[in-house]
Amino acid sequence: MEKRIINPWQWQDERSYVQAVEVKQAAGTLYCSGQAAVHADGQSSTADMKTQLILAIQNLEKVISEAGYECKGIVRLNILTTSSEEFFTCFDVLQDWIAKHGIKQATTLFEVKTLFETLKVELEATVVK
Repeated sequence: MEKRIINPWQWQDERSYVQAVEVKQAAGTLYCSGQAAVHADGQSSTADMKTQLILAIQNLEKVISEAGYECKGIVRLNILTTSSEEFFTCFDVLQDWIAKHGIKQATTLFEVKTLFETLKVELEATVVK
């Protein structure tokens, strides 16, 4: 797989995303449903945003690895949250995870009125290898 990052500017670097990702000769593409803070027994978390974000990241990692892909192959990450303000109080958690895996992804953040049950954040990813 060949991946090319397109960044006409530098300001996005501090926000842990890129403007565009071109992928050529991918061996596969994985489209992940939104992963949220749902426990293995199917119960939605009632925890705070940071705790939910950590669990959502863990769930996304599990789906990606079960499919035989790696987090570093994430090229698109959509973030849905019920509160952008609350989400940005724990944005460092996401940034640390992105840095840990060397992820270079196009990202869009959506603030939505509600998510399922008590959920506050959901991560939807496209992964290539």
